[in-house]
Amino acid sequence: MDNSESPTPETETHGSEAKKNPRSWRNSVFVRQAIFLFIVLPLVIAANLAVWAALNRPYEPEAWTGEIVGLSYSPYRQGQDPRMNRHPSAEQIEEDMKLLSGTVQAIRTYSMVYGQQKIPELAAKYGLSVAAGAWIGPNLERNEVELERLIEVAPRRNVVRVLVGNETLLRNDMPVEDLISYIRRAKAKIWKPVSTAEPPHIWLNNPQLVKEVDYIAVHLLPYWEGIPINEAVNAVFERLGELEAAYPGKPIVVTEVGWPSRGKVIPRRPYPGIPEAELRTEAIASLVNQATFMRGFLNRAKAEDLTYYVMEAFDQPWKASEEGAAGAFWGLYNADRQPKFPMAGSINEAPEWRFWASLAAGLALVPAMLFMLRQRHVRPMGVIIFAVLTQIAGSAIAWAGLSVTGLYFTWVGITVWSFLFFAQGLLLIVLLAEAVEFVEVIWTRRGARHFEPFDDKAAMPMRKVSIHVPIHNEPPEMVRETLEALARLDYENYEVLVLDNNTTDPNVWEPVRDACARLGPKFRFFHLENWPGFKAGALNFGLEKTAEDAEIIAVIDSDYQVAPNWLRTLIPYFDKDDVGFVQAPQDYRDRHESMFKNMTYWEYAGFFHIGMVQRNNFNAVIQHGTMTMVRKTALKRVGGWAEWCICEDAELGIKLYRAGYDSVYVNHSFGRGLTPDTLSGYISQRFRWAYGAVQIVKHHWDALAPWASSKRGLSGAQRYYFLAGWLPWFADGLALLFTTASIVLSAWALYQPHAVALPVAAFLIPTIGSFAFKFIRSLWLYAVRVKDCSFIESLGAGVAALALTHTVAKAMLNGMITTSKPFIRTPKCEDKPPLAAAFIQVREETVMLVLLWGLTAGFLMSPDFADSHSRLWVGVLLVQSVPYASAVLLSFINVLPSLFRRDRKDEPAGALSPAD
Repeated sequence: MDNSESPTPETETHGSEAKKNPRSWRNSVFVRQAIFLFIVLPLVIAANLAVWAALNRPYEPEAWTGEIVGLSYSPYRQGQDPRMNRHPSAEQIEEDMKLLSGTVQAIRTYSMVYGQQKIPELAAKYGLSVAAGAWIGPNLERNEVELERLIEVAPRRNVVRVLVGNETLLRNDMPVEDLISYIRRAKAKIWKPVSTAEPPHIWLNNPQLVKEVDYIAVHLLPYWEGIPINEAVNAVFERLGELEAAYPGKPIVVTEVGWPSRGKVIPRRPYPGIPEAELRTEAIASLVNQATFMRGFLNRAKAEDLTYYVMEAFDQPWKASEEGAAGAFWGLYNADRQPKFPMAGSINEAPEWRFWASLAAGLALVPAMLFMLRQRHVRPMGVIIFAVLTQIAGSAIAWAGLSVTGLYFTWVGITVWSFLFFAQGLLLIVLLAEAVEFVEVIWTRRGARHFEPFDDKAAMPMRKVSIHVPIHNEPPEMVRETLEALARLDYENYEVLVLDNNTTDPNVWEPVRDACARLGPKFRFFHLENWPGFKAGALNFGLEKTAEDAEIIAVIDSDYQVAPNWLRTLIPYFDKDDVGFVQAPQDYRDRHESMFKNMTYWEYAGFFHIGMVQRNNFNAVIQHGTMTMVRKTALKRVGGWAEWCICEDAELGIKLYRAGYDSVYVNHSFGRGLTPDTLSGYISQRFRWAYGAVQIVKHHWDALAPWASSKRGLSGAQRYYFLAGWLPWFADGLALLFTTASIVLSAWALYQPHAVALPVAAFLIPTIGSFAFKFIRSLWLYAVRVKDCSFIESLGAGVAALALTHTVAKAMLNGMITTSKPFIRTPKCEDKPPLAAAFIQVREETVMLVLLWGLTAGFLMSPDFADSHSRLWVGVLLVQSVPYASAVLLSFINVLPSLFRRDRKDEPAGALSPAD
């Protein structure tokens, strides 16, 4: 058939209209692009910035304009840690004294070792009074040094009071009697007022201690009680009132009072006199709350003439591992000695938000403009939706960056957060790629490369076709039915080569040989013993045995029963010399047998009706071995089937594209096979596909890389759609790393509740946000493109896809660190496994599910994680558990068909109906 006269069953669309009237089409595109660039995109960016501004609106609590009475002071800076024997120098301490002078009247210290015994002397140079403290703990030798040096510095004029111990009883470092003995020794040699510092309940529960001290040194930190910020200042003075009532006439000095600028959310703790209903509030560590508390407290403390020491002068990063995340952020100055907020005027929680908002808009601008310039046939609404999605993605990255601004990182923290940001960036790239497909499918007219079957009533095509049927240990009866369907083809010029690949049992392969003999000379059978290369090796053998006059190689799986018009309606596409292969979708005839098969049936359908149709518009379909036809000369030119790759069919498609051949995808069912009978078979099949994808990417990276030249054989669109098609699988690998990280962090947090800050910001978008987007996207695409699929069936398809997440993740990670895996056959017609197999075939997923749900229960039951921030983390764990729960559920559906039987006896086997 002459190319110039051959019929072309492509649908005429806007693409052909553009060819008819190119100037008009270009003008309309130019107008649309101008409107988008100068009106729509600025409006979307403005809306995004407005959201940022609304979320970062300034607050203006009451101002404080006076001098602070006192600050508690620890001299350690970033990178210094008393536990690691890294201490500040005297010069650094003096710099602090100079900085604090004029802002504060006095300081309170905690220790008399590691150079801190020099603090009173250095403070005196700048007119600062000192409440000198000695650290008393379980180290008796150190206690003696501390007490001795405290006695030495106490006579100094600027030392106004001393403290023997700090929260010694709260930490249970020693009995109250032993602490009293240290206090008595200090009082015997020090004429200044002597006390020890403890929280209110310690003083209330130990009246004998009160009798021994000259004043009550109390720590009042409402944050640790979970008291909300609007009640915090009142709570401080309520606690003071309780102490005054319990010990009338006893002087009280507040030696610690404050609020952290960062840290975990603290749920309200039960406290005498507080109604149960009021315990549902919580304390939130934030810069605005710290400023609000400090301004309110300082004004009231001045009105009531209170002696106090604010907790504390400077942030102490080293305390985070001992006191939790909040331990590092109590300072009025950060660790770099910069004030964290003004004492008058407005306060913003994130003063740098404008930079991060601009960064978000900038990150989103590039992909939005590229999409607009390249996807000219997307309807305006699709362009707007994509612009909005890019702004959301950019803001997600920026928000995560903003969330760590001001944190004090160790090398471990830098490593962890670097990985989290890198993984977040990759996951968002994946989401954007999926957004591109989503927008293209929903808001693009049917493409110019929409192919339909040729008229089967037209003249018979003359090209000879060699149909290859590779088999390995397949049920003979199933193969016989496949061959009989081939014998019924409405086509004259074809042959069938049955290629038995290393089946060892003669009772399995000999009946197939006999069936070929009965079907006549068109059918040839080859039994290959100890043949290398798996399926690809068998197909290459078949290529050698193909009839000389055959022009087309067609391949089907051993379970496929083809329609009689398969060859007649597709072979004419090879009349165009540049067509290298013609592909039709896979379809299945057994979905009515069980709920499991129905779910997997519709999961497969999404790929063929959505992804493949969209990729066909850009000549970038993934070749799959069943229902494929390849020009024999093209197949030989590219070296045949790749025996090194376990997905030899998809790899062949890449090679054909690189060699300059075109493809045709006809979204019409020409045959139906069998879905896997078991979840284990379903899993092994997907593992092979995913692992093979990594092999292909690694082998053809020189052509697939985004920066690769078109001289490598692939167009820019082909490079994009091949990578974008496999990116979600790579994202599953990243998701497994995220899940593993969340399990480790969760276990660590439950083991040390106050030492670990749960990084919700780094996990919220990659988990909950990603899941929500994919869920909505999947249902929408199914509703538009997979017409025969009901809403419930599309949900079932989603469960089936989620059940494979762990398998795909393992395959991708394995593929990146290994070079080859053995070929994995997808079994057919297997017996249903016993009930025990419900867990056995998904044992890894079951372990992960138990871990995630167990950790979730731990957080829900722990009083240390009864806050809203921790509930978000629980949400992250639950969302991460969904794929594993889906796998276990699908396994039960598979092995317990009596509980999940589909009552559709009158339903025909059916075929996938192409969407419009």
